[in-house]
Amino acid sequence: MIETRIPTTIVFLAAIAGLAVADGGHCGSPPASRPSVEAVRPGLHAVDGVLMKGGRPYRGIGVNYFSAFIRTLARQDDLSYKRGMAALREKTIPFIRFTPNGFWAAEWSLYMKDRPRYFALLDEFVREAEQREIGLIPSFFWFFATVPDVVGEPVDQWGNPASKTHALMREYVADVVGRYKDSPAIWAWEFGNEYRLHVDLPGAEQGKPHVSPKLGTPTTRTARDKLDRAAAECAQREFARVVRRIDPHRLLVTGDAMVRNCAFHLMTERRWDLDTPAQTAAMLLRDTPDPYDGISIHLYPVRDWHFFDPPIDLADLLAICRDVSVASGKPLFVGEFGASEELGAEKVRSYVTKMLDAIVSLRIPLAALWVYDLPMQEGTHNVTTENGRAWMLDAVGEANGRIGLDRSSK
Repeated sequence: MIETRIPTTIVFLAAIAGLAVADGGHCGSPPASRPSVEAVRPGLHAVDGVLMKGGRPYRGIGVNYFSAFIRTLARQDDLSYKRGMAALREKTIPFIRFTPNGFWAAEWSLYMKDRPRYFALLDEFVREAEQREIGLIPSFFWFFATVPDVVGEPVDQWGNPASKTHALMREYVADVVGRYKDSPAIWAWEFGNEYRLHVDLPGAEQGKPHVSPKLGTPTTRTARDKLDRAAAECAQREFARVVRRIDPHRLLVTGDAMVRNCAFHLMTERRWDLDTPAQTAAMLLRDTPDPYDGISIHLYPVRDWHFFDPPIDLADLLAICRDVSVASGKPLFVGEFGASEELGAEKVRSYVTKMLDAIVSLRIPLAALWVYDLPMQEGTHNVTTENGRAWMLDAVGEANGRIGLDRSSK
């Protein structure tokens, strides 16, 4: 890899220079900052910038198992996650990132109508993870329009703490975090998936969420259904407030993707101009306010898309993110990495291998391959123990071996 590190001083000079614009305060001040004293507690914790588990520094590479529990919500006798967890355990894969509820509003029906049954199913899921010693990182609100759709409000109500959207968010988070905060299977709490990719987009239509009335959406979307930055910040802040009131210690992440290569210019000018490395560093920090104590990014190769001028490759971008993480004292979580088969098998193998090498050599604390056992992405990203992408599970297991994990130490 070429040397493209950002010195620690650049990160903080960027903030001083005004590149990291202050967070909006309309939702109130953020909760108390992360703890600085480590104790042996369940799950992962960030202590003085170091990711800890069981009182010791931790590094590990897992997988996204997005639909592990959704399939059980769709058909309650579908417990295929048990086979999946067993297979991952055999591959020396220590944790999964998943969603504990529906992508679509219609998939929330069991929680809304029969809460005891919903939690009976989720209890069994968590117990299986405990028995298999598989860590769980639940991403609570995967699709940014789902909770507003469930309660019949537009998306802009993520910006209103008095809304029905926030009331359901608080109720659900309190139920789940309160129920499982003592489980050793829960490794971290994540707000949702890639919310900030949808903010600051110019034009009336860009960023409007999908419409599928059969799955619980309204029949049309309006301008109020675009997610703006202030609403996303408010939603993430209020989520953190509820979590930290119940669980003050476990790792807390936003679930955001890598900031766009033009994130600063979109925020300030609604232009798609490339950001500088200092602007990118500033946006990473801005989008990870306290008490979020881990920086979340997702990295994928995309044709005709790059960071900076002159361009750098994604392994070098990962190095920059690592440096920002170290400078800020917030461990880095590469919540998704992978490559679509549309790039061609040879390029996919090259990219995944290079990323695993970079994750190991850069000492990235936490990363997760996209995606395990998701049949709807069979032609692009799906990885199983039996399909043509099975080698990736072996490669992740081998990388975990280089880190120092084995089947007895997960």
